[in-house]
Amino acid sequence: MRHRYSLVLLLTLLTPPLLAQTITAFTAGMDKRPGFLTFYWDAKKGKIWLEIDKFGQELLYYPTLAQGVGSNDIGLDRGRLGAEHVVTFERSGNKVLMIEPNYGYRALSRDSLERRAVAESFAQSVHAGFEIVAEEGNDPNRRVLVDLTPFLLQDAVGAVQAISQTKQGTFKVDASRCALYLPRTKAFPKNTEFEATITLAGDAPGPYLRQVVPTPTAVTMRQHHSFVELPPLDGSYTPRLFDPRSGLNNIEFFDYASPVSQPIQKRYITRHRLAKKDPSAAISDPVKPIIYYMDPGAPEPIRSALMEGTSWWNQAFEAAGYRNAFQVRLLPADADPMDIRYNVIQWVHRSTRGWSYGASITDPRTGEILKGKVTLGSLRVRQDYLIAQGLMARFENNAADTAALMPMALARLRQLAAHEVGHTLGLPHNYIASTVNRSSVMDYPHPQVTILAGNKLSLDSAYARGIGEWDKAAITYGYQDFPKGTNEKTALDALIQAYLKRGLKFLSDQDARPEGSAHPQTHLWDAGGTDAVAELSRTLNIRQIALDNFSASKIPVGTPMANLEEVLVPMYMFHRYQVEATSKVLGGVSYSYALRGDGQPVVETVPADRQRRALAGLITTLDPKTLAVPKAILDLIPPRAFGYDPNPREVFKRHTGLTFDPMGPPEAAANLTLRLLLNPERCARLLNQKAQNPAMPGMTDMLKGLIDLTFKPQEYYKGEARTYAEAIQQMTSRRLLESLIALATDKDADSRVRAVAHDAIQHIRYYFVIDHSVRSPLNHGSDSQLLWLIRQYETNPQQPPVTSTALAAPDGAPIEPGYDWLDCEK
Repeated sequence: MRHRYSLVLLLTLLTPPLLAQTITAFTAGMDKRPGFLTFYWDAKKGKIWLEIDKFGQELLYYPTLAQGVGSNDIGLDRGRLGAEHVVTFERSGNKVLMIEPNYGYRALSRDSLERRAVAESFAQSVHAGFEIVAEEGNDPNRRVLVDLTPFLLQDAVGAVQAISQTKQGTFKVDASRCALYLPRTKAFPKNTEFEATITLAGDAPGPYLRQVVPTPTAVTMRQHHSFVELPPLDGSYTPRLFDPRSGLNNIEFFDYASPVSQPIQKRYITRHRLAKKDPSAAISDPVKPIIYYMDPGAPEPIRSALMEGTSWWNQAFEAAGYRNAFQVRLLPADADPMDIRYNVIQWVHRSTRGWSYGASITDPRTGEILKGKVTLGSLRVRQDYLIAQGLMARFENNAADTAALMPMALARLRQLAAHEVGHTLGLPHNYIASTVNRSSVMDYPHPQVTILAGNKLSLDSAYARGIGEWDKAAITYGYQDFPKGTNEKTALDALIQAYLKRGLKFLSDQDARPEGSAHPQTHLWDAGGTDAVAELSRTLNIRQIALDNFSASKIPVGTPMANLEEVLVPMYMFHRYQVEATSKVLGGVSYSYALRGDGQPVVETVPADRQRRALAGLITTLDPKTLAVPKAILDLIPPRAFGYDPNPREVFKRHTGLTFDPMGPPEAAANLTLRLLLNPERCARLLNQKAQNPAMPGMTDMLKGLIDLTFKPQEYYKGEARTYAEAIQQMTSRRLLESLIALATDKDADSRVRAVAHDAIQHIRYYFVIDHSVRSPLNHGSDSQLLWLIRQYETNPQQPPVTSTALAAPDGAPIEPGYDWLDCEK
């Protein structure tokens, strides 16, 4: 009897209690919101009660940031999308778990046991657990009620981590200052949207927070949660296989049902759902068009320029055989930009200029893009206007010759909108397009400046207008709707062969972003054309004309004179991106995303004569004549006016306190060239190409050119200009030596690179520091700083000598589009 009593007690403890109330009774008096996921608003308790009736059904969950922080550096922008998650609700007793299956590993098989073997081999993720408070109905229509409020009041977008990673303080969610935000909490037939006001509290906030938050110890934002019906896997959407030559982004996963003879890793392109009403017709209306909505918060004439640039994509869809398949409209005033039903272009404000980006919500199962979301930074247009101002403006008294300024800025905005929308259509960057007649808006274009007679400058063709030929080819690959019976793989390969025959090319971020990258035609913000060296010479000419014409008339009457520096920065550094482009010619290797049998060139080393021209051009950028700031400009820039504190990113760094440092710009520009030339990967390629072919330039050839310019006596101007030029040469020689020491002690560099750098240091020591037979402005005797640097390096090479911090150039990027989840460098 005692054992039976114990068993009954044990069963009682293990059996969940029966729920006392039905959902109807529990929610009496609450505000019911029926929809995809029906919920109830409990105004008395400030809670959201979620009704769950979709057990085992896959749906999409993702968070977004509805109201941002306003700092480009922290990155918590209005409209920022979080990661998407396929989730299911599963019940266990009195609890419901929200579980994310692992779609990175699957088996594309009809065999349920084969699929189960994969599912049980890899971890899943449980995003939340909910206690059931009420239920009603009968299986299979049983419904349960849970408290969703704690889930909604969490930091879903990772704001705490973003603030911590940018060293802006230690913060945590303060639950007492969080609440649900009802105006954007809504239920629709195919999606349910929730929003909450979230406050992070912390101590010692960093400067970025202090700049944008009224009380920086309390950072309040609004975070949004979306639950969305996923498209059915019924064959109405067919995933398209990825090809690295196609110019489309992709999802990837392991398919353990793949035959052993086939790759186990599968890749699908990402694209919106689009189909012709008549697939057999050469031109057809779509079954359903792709519609993008423009944020009405963008002012005119900016809004119209953005809508025009976005509309260019219809040209690409026309080339793919569609009529009116891509449309642009103004976002209705009552629409929620976070709503999955709207592809949105948002106009986002920050305290400083920053990146624009294009992101997407994608079905992780198929690669289908469900929502495109573009963020356009509002201060970008001012940077483009500033560049035009430095090149063209003349403010005389109360009149201004500014006719070319705003048109150039608006032309760039059209390109910017087209570029970022392109990402949300599935296209990555194409950084080689500028060498093929501006063939893609997915490149980063530098403004094209034309030199006219009399050294006049023109911005009439600063940016191309309309979609590019490459963009049409990529959209056709991604969205072409083939007639029934077509072998899709063969047809898609034919599209690629067709664009190759037209001379179109595609290379992306991995080939352009690293400073040590090798392709001689793949760059960010280069001036275009097939010859980077010739473009460097032309760019330097434009820079010189801009500096020769620089005067107080570059700013309006009534503007503090010190503000001239902001206009000077992009003019003095006008060559910065072409220097980077030219550096890739040195030790450069041309290549393509070739597949076996497609006929593309695989690998070709840049010819020796072209590399030598590149080296000569780059060395020119270190010449004191190139680096010197004209005295007429130095005499124009006083310390900052009271109440006009500078943005440190928009002015030159300095060693001179309040006053403008005449050595600041030369040091910034010299450091840029030296960093690019002495990149360890570039140096290693130079050594390798010399070893394979003695006729090619090598690392030693490069160092000889650098040492000759910076250490040997040069012909200078007379008088004060001579003294200034000698000071610049002393600076460049010191920076070269410091760079060589850093290279010689770089443990990650090729040992041969380190050895050559060491030999160069010893050459400098014996021929230019100790040997007084070499007469130059750099001879300071045996106790010179250069000798001290070398001795410190020799004494303790594991700990290079501490020198003054090199003055970096002011931020250049983004002068063009940037950071789209694919773009994140500065």
